[in-house]
Amino acid sequence: MAPISPTKFKATRYITVYLTLIAVVGAFALGLLIGKTSELKKEVGASSTTDMAALVNIDRTKNNSKTADFNQFWDIWDKIKDSYVKKDKVKDVDMFYGAIQGLVGSLGDPYSLFFPPKAADEFQKSFAGEFEGIGAEIGFKNDQLTVVAPLPGSPAERSGLRPGDKILAIDKTITLGMDVISAVQLIRGPAGSTTTLTISRNGLGKAQDYVITRAKINVPATMMVWEAPGALRLRVMQFNDRTVPEFGKAIQEFKKKQGQKIILDLRGNPGGYLDSAVSLAGEWISEGDVIVAEKFSTGRENKHISRGEHRLLGVKTVVLVNGGSASASEIVAGALQDNKVAIVVGAKTFGKGSVQDFETFSDGSALKITVAEWFTPAGNNINEKGITPDFEITEKLDAEPAGEDAALKKALELLK
Repeated sequence: MAPISPTKFKATRYITVYLTLIAVVGAFALGLLIGKTSELKKEVGASSTTDMAALVNIDRTKNNSKTADFNQFWDIWDKIKDSYVKKDKVKDVDMFYGAIQGLVGSLGDPYSLFFPPKAADEFQKSFAGEFEGIGAEIGFKNDQLTVVAPLPGSPAERSGLRPGDKILAIDKTITLGMDVISAVQLIRGPAGSTTTLTISRNGLGKAQDYVITRAKINVPATMMVWEAPGALRLRVMQFNDRTVPEFGKAIQEFKKKQGQKIILDLRGNPGGYLDSAVSLAGEWISEGDVIVAEKFSTGRENKHISRGEHRLLGVKTVVLVNGGSASASEIVAGALQDNKVAIVVGAKTFGKGSVQDFETFSDGSALKITVAEWFTPAGNNINEKGITPDFEITEKLDAEPAGEDAALKKALELLK
């Protein structure tokens, strides 16, 4: 795989990891990368015989740590290589990446992740909307591995998975204590193969096994349906590179047919790019008004304000959300709600309100790390709290008759 040039962009996922990624197999303490950094990046991954100790400057005076003895790291490194029963299978590159994974994992933040080169490439491809897997996003909710949202039309959705389902086991492997990347490693696989997820729903009843056949999935960013004369439902499945241009075409169609009302359906949308969310919300919000604020550990605040054409100013709008609406979806719903340009209907959202920087390195690996939290224009923290709808509709997906959609019905009533 060709090296990826170093770059940064804001991303929102958690927990934003599609089930097409491979597991992280390695890492190393980035705090040690002080000396020959560029040489290290060039060597790592190119050879499994790289002598890391010869490449990294471990001068204690440069580590600037009063509580950690980095000599211990190298003592354990050497003991593993000298004493492990299958030391012929020990590879420096795996130990290197494994240590970085442990370093990032020590934060206790399910949204901060380290990706080795192949996993980083797969993660970025997932935002393009085409990948192989079961078509669901997973993350943590109350320390339990959870389905954030199955993507529309995906094998996960067809099998019956729902937002909020707790994943107790993957192919009989218990998920207790398992991180997202390890779960992804177990769930992913080639199209046509199967995986079995043991699911608990709402903490009640007996756990149930779901056998899911993996497939190649091409997910559109948006879909549109005329639900009633003059009333267009715009469903946004994810916020990726295609969301803004596809949404723009939908607005053109809305204007061409002289539409009067919009239902913005963000149910089951697990999020994506911050910039896409800000652009989309800005279609309803006046120039200069706040869409979302990022607050950093330093106390610095970065407010994202509305800019653009604002083509939907004054258009009567209802936003549909549920427990599978996360991150970028919550930004849009919160912005439209607080700016009083839309009514929010449905179930309380997931509560993923943190900002991740995603940076790729010259060896193709990448770091996704939480750098801030999101606050709505009214100052409400989205993280772990979510967006509370103006009209709460409890979803009864298993009880509702086929074709029944209580939230959509309520939205149409409000738009009359």
